Amino acid sequence: MLELSILGFLFEEPLHGYELKERIKALSGHVRPVSDGALYPAITRLVAAGKLDQHTEPGSSAAPRRILSLTDKGREELLERLRHPKQAEITDHVRFNTLLAFLRHLPDPREQAAVLRRRQEFLDTPASFFYRDGKPVRAEETDDLFRQGMLRVARATGEAERKWLTEAIAQLDQRS
Repeated sequence: MLELSILGFLFEEPLHGYELKERIKALSGHVRPVSDGALYPAITRLVAAGKLDQHTEPGSSAAPRRILSLTDKGREELLERLRHPKQAEITDHVRFNTLLAFLRHLPDPREQAAVLRRRQEFLDTPASFFYRDGKPVRAEETDDLFRQGMLRVARATGEAERKWLTEAIAQLDQRS
């Protein structure tokens, strides 16, 4: 998801490393912190693969800044990752939110809707944090106050997300 975030933010405009890190932190750092030890090697890999370009500009103080921008190859990589997200990017809430942050960059509403339909199908599959006899346990079926809370919050969140997905897919279908 780190590489997707890098590609997504640089699709919008060239940024220097610190500014890029701050945007990634704002997107998902509260849940999954971004360390320099992960960010800068990812940037180096993307530069080596020809997906990012970098140049140095004088900094506002004494230190020069490394400005990163997306290459055509990087743009294609981002669009491909948005068109065909991995299953974990559909099923994991934080990863899906990262995908949503950049899904607008796909130019075809049908492709955008296809990604949302995958998430909708995942949410429509009965699931739980807890199982009994191979079946999902519902909030009403447990007397554990804390598990009941987890299950009730997850259900409410899922209902809200399913409602939004239905509305968003309908809007995208009208555009195509």
